[in-house]
Formats: sequence, structure tokens, C-alpha cells
Amino acid sequence: MLTAALSAGLISAGVDVVDLGVVTTPCLVHASGAAGAAAIMVSASHNPAPDNGLKVVMEGRKIDAEVEGELERLIDDASGIPTLGNAALGRARLDRSGVMAYERHLAEIADDAFAGLRLGIDCANGSASVIAPDLFRSLGAEVTVLFDAPDGTNINDGCGSTHPERLAETVSAAGLDIGFAFDGDADRLIAVDDRGRLVDGDAVMGICALARLAAGTLRNNLLVVTVMTNGGLERVVRQQGGRMVRTPVGDRHVFAAMERDDAVLGGEQSGHIIFRDRATTGDGILTGIELVRAMRAAARPLSELADKIPRLPQVMLNSAASRRDDWQDDPEFSAAVERATAVMGDRGRVLVRPSGTEPKIRIMVEGDDVDEIEGIARELATLAEARLN
Repeated sequence: MLTAALSAGLISAGVDVVDLGVVTTPCLVHASGAAGAAAIMVSASHNPAPDNGLKVVMEGRKIDAEVEGELERLIDDASGIPTLGNAALGRARLDRSGVMAYERHLAEIADDAFAGLRLGIDCANGSASVIAPDLFRSLGAEVTVLFDAPDGTNINDGCGSTHPERLAETVSAAGLDIGFAFDGDADRLIAVDDRGRLVDGDAVMGICALARLAAGTLRNNLLVVTVMTNGGLERVVRQQGGRMVRTPVGDRHVFAAMERDDAVLGGEQSGHIIFRDRATTGDGILTGIELVRAMRAAARPLSELADKIPRLPQVMLNSAASRRDDWQDDPEFSAAVERATAVMGDRGRVLVRPSGTEPKIRIMVEGDDVDEIEGIARELATLAEARLN
């Protein structure tokens, strides 16, 4: 319904529409870049089906906040858009050639890395269902597929990168080499190692960063991550001669920093990872390919590579806070955050940030001592509810 309405609206405004059908977000971005066209993805991303909305891409990247605001204004009031006559209307056509070009692009990167690999994939009942199984089989992998039957309502429902437990069980029980869990539009990846353990975005970035450092292909020896990335990753990257830059949460911030500092690898703990020398957006399938390439280069199973990425204990608490955006203006709460930060010093981190979607404050404390960070997080969470409502 959303795709049909969107196409009709664009055509009525004189825009030609190329419908790729059901595809992943990175596939759409790749096709739009090749065609020099704007792109719009109808997707719930990693959320349930009722959250379906529009992702708009220009020149291979998400639109900035200013353009997004102008589009929202036009959606609220379309009276300024002229009505066109029949001859001026746009045209629509179905075209899957962009999808095939994207699949060839991934196959060239993968080369023979998947030959003989026993692979489990969780398609999240989303768009990876129409690309990933056949692609990985064509690359020579023996593929076990879960949750590849989208019906319009079951996307991300107890499956995918936000619920990879079933995949972990399957990899362990079947003795598979590795598992990939995608989100609904397949721009994220959470991996499962050969022991059935989850390997999140931090670990995947760490494995790929160390592989590129060893090969001399991590440009400027730089990895770009967000403030949520575990401090253990930063320690090991620095030990191996690399460096790390942190950004606010969000792939838009990560990509901007990657462009600014000329980095080729960056991403988020959630599994949204960007290989800028391969693509302009996060791509779960591409991330899986790069991860397997790192395994083949090291001649080691994923479990051994994941063990090399240390993790500092983290405690994350959410506090109801109607004044979430004003937390720094509250003298008592902001002073408590400063004291906690001073207590942790170089031994860890205290991060406070407002939720982007809910009236909540998110409090993360990281350090070596679990009891200490739990105590600090609970104290700040209690104070937030008392002071910020």
C-alpha cells in the first residue's frame, strides 16, 4: 500500500519511478548510485511492521536533517505542489537489473571465500529473504535458512538481528561454521560463531579492523564508532597500532566522520557497519562477506577471532524523564554525572544521552568492576527519575 501510494504521488508530480520490487536498503542505494537517481526505501528497518516508513537517499547517502524537515513540511501541506496535465505525468516501470548488478558486486568482493562454508542465515522475514539465500549458495556455501517467509506482518517478529537466539541455537546444534542474522531491510548484521555465541557489531568491527590493520588496508589506521561502542574494542585497536574516533549515535554521524577523516571502516554496536571503500551505507550482507574474508585471511574460526576482541562490562539503564533533553540544565543531576565521571577516570566511561524516540534518559556506565558500575548506574537512574520529571 505504501509503495503504491508513494509511486502514484511521485508520478502525479512528474517524476519517473523505477520499482525494484522487494530489495534490501543497501541494494537500493547501490542501484540508485549506479543510475544517478534519488532513492526511497519503504521499510520498518529493524522495527515491527507497524513502524513502516520512508528512508530517502540522495547521491548514495541519507538526506540531511534540513532536507528531511522540508519533506515533512511538504507532506503536511502539499498545496504548493502544482497539478500536472496528462502529458506531464511521470512514468513507472519495473526493473530488476539494478538488483542483479548489486549481486554481481557482492560476488566479486566475496570471490571464493564462501566455498565449502556451512552457513546459517536468519532473514528476519524481511528483504534479505529475496537475495541472501541464493547469493550465498551461488558463492559455494551450504546454507541453512531461517525466517525467510515474509507475509507483511511478521518482519523482525522474534527473529533477525534484534532476536538472534534461534539462529544461535541452530548454528550450535547443526555444527555450522558461522551464522548471519539480518534486520528487516538487511543493513545490519549480528553474527553467530561456531560455538553458537553472538558476535555483535563491536566484535565484527574489531575483527575486520584488525584484519585490515594487518593487511595495511585500514586507511589512516582509523576506525569510526559511536559513543556506545565498548571500550574493550578501543583498547585492542590501539594496541595493534590503530586509532578510534567516536561520534554520536546514528549511522549518519558515523558516515559523516568517515568522510571527514577519510576512514574506510566504521559502524555501530547494533551491527550497522559501513565499509566505505565498498559502499556508502551499512550493508548486512556485505558485512558478512567481509567477516568471512577476515576469517579466511586469518585461517581461524570466528570463535577464535571474536575472543581477541575484549569487552569491558557495561550497564545500561533507562529512566523515565519527561525533560530528557534538558538533563544538563539540572544542576543536581549534571553534578552527579560529573562526579561519577571523575570517579571512573581512565578506568571506564559514563555516558548519559536522551532517547531519540521516547521520554527517557539512557544511562550507560562502563568499567572493569561490575559492582562499581552497577552502583553508579543505579544511583544516576534513580536521580534522573526524581529530577527530570
